[in-house]
Amino acid sequence: MPAGRISPTASIKQKLGDVLAEIMHADRVSADSNFFDDLGADSLLMAQFCARIRKRPDLPAVSMKDVYRHPTIRSLATALAEPASAPAESPVAASPEVTAPASRVEYIVCGTLQFLIYLGYSFLVAIVLEQGYDWVSAAPGVADIYLRSVLFGAPTFLGLCILPIVAKWVLVGRWKPRQIRIWSLTYVRFWTVRMLVRASPMILFVGSPLYVLYLRALGAHIGRGVAILSRDVPVCADLLTVGDGTVIRKDSYFTCYRAHAGLIETGPVTLGTNAYVGESTVIDIGTAMGDGTQLGHSSSLHSGQSVPDGERWHGSPARRTTANYQTIEQQAGTGALRKAVSAILQLLGLLLVVLPVLIGGAALLLLAIPRVATLLGAGALDLVDWKFYVYALAASFVIFFGLVLVGFLVVTTVPRLLGLAITPDKVYSLYGFHAALHRAITLMTNLRFFTYLFGDSSYIVNYLNWLGGKVSRAEQTGSNFGLEVKHETPFMTTVGAGTMVADGLSIINADYSNTSFRVSRARIGAHVFLGNNVAFPARNRLGDNTLVASKAMVPIDGPVRENVGLLGSPSFEIPRTVHRDSKFDHLRSGDELRRRLSVKNRHNLRSMGMYLLVRWVYFFGAVVLFLAADELYDRWGAWVNVPADVLLLSSVLYFVLIERAITGFRTLQPRYCSIYDPYFWWHERFWKVPAMGYLLRVFDGTPFKSMIWRLLGARVGKRLFDDGCALPERSLVTIGDDVTLNVHSKIQCHSQEDGAFKSDRIVIGSGCTLGVGAFVMYGATLGDGAELEPDSYLMKGEDVPPHARWGGNPATDFRAENERAA
Repeated sequence: MPAGRISPTASIKQKLGDVLAEIMHADRVSADSNFFDDLGADSLLMAQFCARIRKRPDLPAVSMKDVYRHPTIRSLATALAEPASAPAESPVAASPEVTAPASRVEYIVCGTLQFLIYLGYSFLVAIVLEQGYDWVSAAPGVADIYLRSVLFGAPTFLGLCILPIVAKWVLVGRWKPRQIRIWSLTYVRFWTVRMLVRASPMILFVGSPLYVLYLRALGAHIGRGVAILSRDVPVCADLLTVGDGTVIRKDSYFTCYRAHAGLIETGPVTLGTNAYVGESTVIDIGTAMGDGTQLGHSSSLHSGQSVPDGERWHGSPARRTTANYQTIEQQAGTGALRKAVSAILQLLGLLLVVLPVLIGGAALLLLAIPRVATLLGAGALDLVDWKFYVYALAASFVIFFGLVLVGFLVVTTVPRLLGLAITPDKVYSLYGFHAALHRAITLMTNLRFFTYLFGDSSYIVNYLNWLGGKVSRAEQTGSNFGLEVKHETPFMTTVGAGTMVADGLSIINADYSNTSFRVSRARIGAHVFLGNNVAFPARNRLGDNTLVASKAMVPIDGPVRENVGLLGSPSFEIPRTVHRDSKFDHLRSGDELRRRLSVKNRHNLRSMGMYLLVRWVYFFGAVVLFLAADELYDRWGAWVNVPADVLLLSSVLYFVLIERAITGFRTLQPRYCSIYDPYFWWHERFWKVPAMGYLLRVFDGTPFKSMIWRLLGARVGKRLFDDGCALPERSLVTIGDDVTLNVHSKIQCHSQEDGAFKSDRIVIGSGCTLGVGAFVMYGATLGDGAELEPDSYLMKGEDVPPHARWGGNPATDFRAENERAA
């Protein structure tokens, strides 16, 4: 190089150093100082550094992945000066669609039609249930009540299963690749079919041959010997092709449609013979997996990606790997007869045992309330007599808390007895006696009511141990687990001392083929921190004192990782902790910890009491509503169900009022504090007590969802399309006009890392799209028209420029990477 000329690397190094010094408010930074270990930076500060670099036209774009892989100015400058090469499996950038936003009239008409359709469906169901209740409750004895419950329950159940199939073929016919303008009349037909398909009780048979038959009736092309364990029903089933012997694990999304920039786009998903789809995966439209292929857990296929025959892929977006995610082979002797017998027994168990117990038990309980009230002096269902409401309040108290107590005793005893028949690491048939026991254990030990009750408190450790797990009590933190934690079996779970889990943990302690299953012990080491939405497999390579970031892939191959952090999918190593997160370490040991933990436990107990109280009052209102409708039925006939159905929508308003009351009718503010700060305990109460996510799903894809978000404090623009997004801290979120949010996406304005809690605002600009399963962390901003690809993880503090297309885990600018590679 000629004398006096500065090399490209030196020039980049100088400019990067200047930017970092400005961000850190320092005169200069050493080119060889580690960002995290030496300079004390954290991911939020480095995200600001990356955003500042992207705004400099004289510097190449920098991603958080670049920063972690090259954690000094010198190494980062060297990497940026070298030409990059794009991986062969990178998804091809899609051409942006330009869609005129729906008019206000279209928006209102669509919402009105959706409301009328939902009201009509509810009205029809209510009439059937009312007639059935009258008939069952008129039976002279218990035996007759059981018989009538069977005769009423069986055809009603079958009718609810057949209705979505009929509606799909009448309203749509056969699904084809197309685009549907959101809020149009065609979209109303799409939404109607989607609502009915997702509400079908056939979801109870996930994993059974009956579920496969249901999908075939909807038009799916599914081969023989396929095991589908995911509860997310493919709505556009005609576009789904699944070859013989394929396995699709739970929490995978392959809906055959997506929402994008004001459009519903439908497209094919093709899975070859003997393919394997892991847990917590997203398969976008226009994707394919060949014969004998694998897609690992916490992974995704983006539109245009195709896995060649025999290859294993993982990551988001997926790329080639040598890791083997399917370690259990097909079992010989699992023929059609065995599957048929298993399916028939499941159906008979539901029709002859479960439904009669539910229907007959409800009839007996609801008959008992007015009879007891009459005996005690109140007029028979005298709705203007205050005594009736006192008796109804007492009856609802006994029923509600009686069910809670009985349910708790059942889930802590019956699964233990059933588990004695299942031997760890032994292969069993997927269609037989042991499989039925395994399903029962999974169902009973994953009741969300109890994990929400005990979660975010010290008592979740006791609860998980009562279920049969082995969770260390040696180092109680008071926040060992969040509200949502699930597993296949609790008996195969071991958790070390001092470990903390943010929320959304899924412990994968069972392996499946299309014919068999096996349970194995999953060990989470000591002093481990797991972020949000982590799928944790039994065959992991994770040791003690590790940190796994939100949505990160837990590795199943390679060396055992210890004393490090893991980020991304596939994951790579990052610092276990940074200086900022150690600020509250003095509160996590000694007398100070014991004192604060004692106060926190008392606060959490009050929160648990409020959780139960809120739900009891809600149950009391439901009982009174039902009895009032039953009393007025003779005078008003079936029309009594119309006001009853409308009043049932007030359930959402009730929980909205509860949430706003918890916050003191004020908006949340960004915070940074210890988990032993009273503010954090209050924030845990804010998560626990309202907990209304299951009610919000009814309003997915309708204008009413944005209305609810506004009631909860979110700043929402015009014509928001929300197909199932989660907003834990609504009042910290700002969403622009014509934004598209896909199912299973999440806008999370907080993080909990070890002993520190952090929250900040998130801004989603107008015209943005969040793909299926996309996750946005606190402090992030998306400019107008920006897109976040499916299953992407946008890290805290990231600033996505307007009209940019970002994707991956962690998310980066796809277009910038392609330009660098070119």
